[in-house]
Amino acid sequence: MMMIPKRNDFDLLEDMFFDPFFRTNENKMMKTDIKEHENSYTIDVDLPGYDKENIKVAIDDGYLTVHATMDNSNEDTEKGKFVRRERYFGECSRSFYVGDNIEVEDIKASFKNGTLTLEIPKKEEKKELPEKKYVQIEG
Repeated sequence: MMMIPKRNDFDLLEDMFFDPFFRTNENKMMKTDIKEHENSYTIDVDLPGYDKENIKVAIDDGYLTVHATMDNSNEDTEKGKFVRRERYFGECSRSFYVGDNIEVEDIKASFKNGTLTLEIPKKEEKKELPEKKYVQIEG
């Protein structure tokens, strides 16, 4: 029986599926749970490893955006060469439509154990009746 040694430097399938084309940005995506309550919504966003000071929550044009940055400058001072690096450094953001009538003051936010929790009240949309328009008939 002849044994062929495994070549550690080349594995076509492993190289192919670890190519960025086949990988999703799952390490950059903010994993989120949204719960509906009688008078509000709760949004829990997982941000492990982020500092509260590096997380920004904003509302613009009816969209709530969570933006987080992580800096790796403190690791650059360490000596050594990375053999493999899987932890993400940089910035990521995610947006949710909450309606035009929600203001920044309406939202309560807390950050504990790597989870950002946002409490957003339910508000009725201010509905304006559309102006009746007529089609001009020619002829």
